[in-house]
Amino acid sequence: MMENLSRLLEIKLPITQSAFLWGPRKTGKTTFLRAAFPASLCYDLLQTDVFFEFVKRPSLFREQILAADPNRLKEPIIIDEVQKVPQLLDEIHWLIENKGLRFVLCGSSARKLKRGKANLLGGRAWRYEMHPLVSAEIADLDLLKALNRGMIPVHYLQDEYYRSLQSYVRDYLKEEVFDEGLARNIPAFSRFFDAMGYSHGMLTNYANIARDCGIDGKTVKEYYQILSDTLLGTMIEPFKKRQDRSVIIRAGKFYLFDVGVAGVITRRRISQEKGESFGQALEHFVLMEILAHRVYRELDYDINFWRTKSGLEVDFILGRGAVAIEVKGTNRVDAADIRPLKSFVQEYRPERAFVVCNERMPRRHEDIHILPWRDFLNMLWNGDVIS
Repeated sequence: MMENLSRLLEIKLPITQSAFLWGPRKTGKTTFLRAAFPASLCYDLLQTDVFFEFVKRPSLFREQILAADPNRLKEPIIIDEVQKVPQLLDEIHWLIENKGLRFVLCGSSARKLKRGKANLLGGRAWRYEMHPLVSAEIADLDLLKALNRGMIPVHYLQDEYYRSLQSYVRDYLKEEVFDEGLARNIPAFSRFFDAMGYSHGMLTNYANIARDCGIDGKTVKEYYQILSDTLLGTMIEPFKKRQDRSVIIRAGKFYLFDVGVAGVITRRRISQEKGESFGQALEHFVLMEILAHRVYRELDYDINFWRTKSGLEVDFILGRGAVAIEVKGTNRVDAADIRPLKSFVQEYRPERAFVVCNERMPRRHEDIHILPWRDFLNMLWNGDVIS
């Protein structure tokens, strides 16, 4: 069934160009590449025999490629989980330079490669990212299903999703962070992961988290950077177009890469489309769509939030103040819901302002568009929010 999902990501490589494709495990990178490049030679470094073969003798990879059918070498060569054998990158570099071959190098994180000072091909490979599913890839998206299961393809499509999500969090954390040696103090990082869940999507207080985990604030910041580098989450920084003492400009808000993964970590289950948990999950879901839109449409716009010391807050500010978005889980937006966004509009005059909500029909209040979440996402992917 996953094979039938049409993904929005496109990798179109000129005849001499290679690429890296990064993304968290199970987001569909391997399935996508096999569909996009069906005639390509593929090497999967998750296969233990292949892994050990190349770890012991990286030059064997070059010898196998040079012996391959020349017709197959006209297509990009796919290497899955390339970060597991960094030494292969020197062989790949040689094959690019001396044989004019192309590669698509797929993995869940470049952090291990960077830390080990591996050969990242010096600009010879473009960077792409695979995100979890987005609304534009699913016909008749079921919102509650998406918020509870998340948008990792196998979880969204699976009835026994909760056990799979629990295993994913435990196993992926172990494999990606511990086994790869990205965090040395395993008990401290495990405590941090739990504490991070409690503050998910809220202002990040490094000192409080450090105290809860028994580590210093510098280490907490490093742990957040690990999650960002491994594409497990994103730190959204506050909007600070100009100096204003009334605006919070230091504390960021951290969101995990998938709403279902966040639900497991925060022990959240949503039974109906209302309430605080539903609103928080909807906010996270909308951010996931915006993050994927920025990557898939190759639009390098900033994503921030705005909050004043008096408590006024707008969830997402795009493109250095060009677009302001407030997400509300209510099916009836009232004057109090709009007040922070109105304040931002009066202060900064964005080109567009939206309240994304659970109302049935779109409407407009002065310069603010109040949209059902589905209408907003359609506008986003059609290029009518930011382009």
